[in-house]
Amino acid sequence: MKPTRPRREPSLLERAANVYDFQSYVRVPGVRDVPDAPAPAPTPLAEEPERTPPAPPVEAPPIDALPVDASPIDAAPPGPVAYDDPEPPFVDHPPFDPSLSGIPAEFLAQPGDDEFLATEYSPGFSDVAMVDRAMLAENGMIVPGAPIGPLAEEFRLVKRQLIITSQRLVEGGDEDKARVVLVCSARPQDGKTFCSVNLALSLAAERDTEVLLIDADVAKPDVLGRLGLNEGPGLLDAVVDGSIDVESLVMRTDVPHLAVLPCGTRTANDTELLASARTRAVVQRLLSANPRRLVIFDSPPVLAASPASVLAMLAGQVMMVVRADRTPESEVTAAVALLDACDHIQLVLNSVAFVPGSRRFGYYGKYGKDGAP
Repeated sequence: MKPTRPRREPSLLERAANVYDFQSYVRVPGVRDVPDAPAPAPTPLAEEPERTPPAPPVEAPPIDALPVDASPIDAAPPGPVAYDDPEPPFVDHPPFDPSLSGIPAEFLAQPGDDEFLATEYSPGFSDVAMVDRAMLAENGMIVPGAPIGPLAEEFRLVKRQLIITSQRLVEGGDEDKARVVLVCSARPQDGKTFCSVNLALSLAAERDTEVLLIDADVAKPDVLGRLGLNEGPGLLDAVVDGSIDVESLVMRTDVPHLAVLPCGTRTANDTELLASARTRAVVQRLLSANPRRLVIFDSPPVLAASPASVLAMLAGQVMMVVRADRTPESEVTAAVALLDACDHIQLVLNSVAFVPGSRRFGYYGKYGKDGAP
């Protein structure tokens, strides 16, 4: 007599199959159950209709044979399934953008996040421009709301010096010029626009300051492009046409306390327009519209175009960007001489070579309990 084999215990899947109807869970993601239509009211019949014999039971097709767009209630007969679309319909997850795969997650600040929106702004308004934070991260610029890094700390020092100078100008009685800063460079490709945009983003983090960044580089406007915004009418249009209120051309952004003014329609006599009394009236209108507003002009390079020396007459201080690896001292001296209409000129050294162990920022506050980074 052969020994009896021990009875095999049913597997977890087999035990679950006795409790749950797996076919009722075959669904495509995103497909919602449609409630059954109400059954029609019975119609009284004069005589009982002839009864037809019941159809023979049809064996249910296996799960793999069900089409992807059918539920067990209205499943089609088993057979080959043709896929017209590369993906099933009604996909709930957003499409993946491979261009953003290389950006750290902390830099992908979404415009809809509450911490990046000023309380007085609403992303639902059509007049609020959405700054492309992914573009800022790709270009190595300050990203509003992202963790503070070495670049943000450097511009904190830069803006603090500008704020101190502005307060001194206010104490001296020159309140209007105290709120106007001109950012320029001696020659092109020195990082002038890079610095002006980062300075505006850093100043916008101040609680008591509203920043207006004006693209005054009439030869090569690029401020709005760095922020991922579209060009439109701006400064030059308001200067040419006296009937245009320049405040109506100011673009609010979803970055708290930051607004921008495009360059506008360029003409052949841009320098003469900026030197006119109308430009002074336009700037005065921008300052009077918001008492907390600080205006930042991004101007053309001093030695490449003349508008910089003209705008210096409107500014209380100038921040001139000097590239460490290419701007000679003679050009810096010549540029400063052309900006003599402004009494306060500060230099910012850009593109400084990295020396290990010499950076001041980037590690404070990131050490563990044992002191190790």
